[in-house]
Amino acid sequence: MNTPLTVVFSLVFFALALVWIFLQIGASCKIFEKAGESGWKALIPLYSTYIQYKLTWSTQYFSLFLVISALVFICNSIQSQSLLVSLFSLAASLASLVLHIISTHKLSEAFGHGIGFTLGLLFLGPIFTLILAFGSSQYQGPQ
Repeated sequence: MNTPLTVVFSLVFFALALVWIFLQIGASCKIFEKAGESGWKALIPLYSTYIQYKLTWSTQYFSLFLVISALVFICNSIQSQSLLVSLFSLAASLASLVLHIISTHKLSEAFGHGIGFTLGLLFLGPIFTLILAFGSSQYQGPQ
């Protein structure tokens, strides 16, 4: 049975979560706008990743991202107990992780930041995204 206090805490938590989500969406839009793109492009899942690669690196690497993502999906959907499939899945997942780290560093560099900001984006992503969006960072283009 829910007590009134539990209901109030749940509603407050839900309201704060909604505020946080909309703040993150706004930050993504603001980052795109700082880079000269329309903010709405940050709202479309795969297209936003393409635009981010375009702004920070190269769209050729976006193609590599798609291939690696497809390989990870295929390997994880195979219901085989094969060692080869497991090793291939691990390799594709590691390649995806490396690509994500490099892409994050390229984003950091495109806004004039270094490795410290990259680590912030990797480990405290939502907070550093807000700093990137609403702070004094200026878009400098792919480095």
